[in-house]
Amino acid sequence: MSITASRGPGRPPAAKADETRKRIVRAARQVFSERGYDGATFQEIALRADLTRPAINHYFASKQLLYGAVVDRTNELVVLAGIERARTEVTLMARLAAFLAVALEADIQNPSTAAFLATEVMEAHRHPELNRGDNDAVQISREFLRWAVAEAIAREELAPDTDPGPLVETLLLVLCGVGFYAGFVGSHREMEKILATVGQALAGILWRPGG
Repeated sequence: MSITASRGPGRPPAAKADETRKRIVRAARQVFSERGYDGATFQEIALRADLTRPAINHYFASKQLLYGAVVDRTNELVVLAGIERARTEVTLMARLAAFLAVALEADIQNPSTAAFLATEVMEAHRHPELNRGDNDAVQISREFLRWAVAEAIAREELAPDTDPGPLVETLLLVLCGVGFYAGFVGSHREMEKILATVGQALAGILWRPGG
């Protein structure tokens, strides 16, 4: 009678490993957003992820590497996803609304994304080594707004003599302010009403020639 050898313990399958990494990143995002980079510990992150501290170290050798992974994943969920949806719209207002809608959806499905993005700006000033440049959510958003405003001017949705620089920074201020409010002040239900009001206010500012 033949005996089939059983497979001994080894590294987890790729799918399981990927899920564990995502689990760690989700827990780390919560801890970083609540305690900041300096206050966050692998022990607390392991507790939130329901894993051991050695398990965290297995996937992320340092806190800086884990923080970078959280930044990248949060950008994917909010900033890059928001820009991708916004690019399917035609008008500047519709693009801004699409971007903000994605941000709200992301925070509902992945709690603490808005709070983390808000604290990320402060951490970049406290710890410049954390900012790789290519993962700067503010700069990525600014570049998106420059493109959207330039498109709106070219289509004459905005007045031809519109100064794009101050308008871009004003819109960036709105996006950052909404993100801070969503992360630390209001509830998701309140945010839906606030976004509608923000849209009305912007519509009054972003007038069309002859409108």
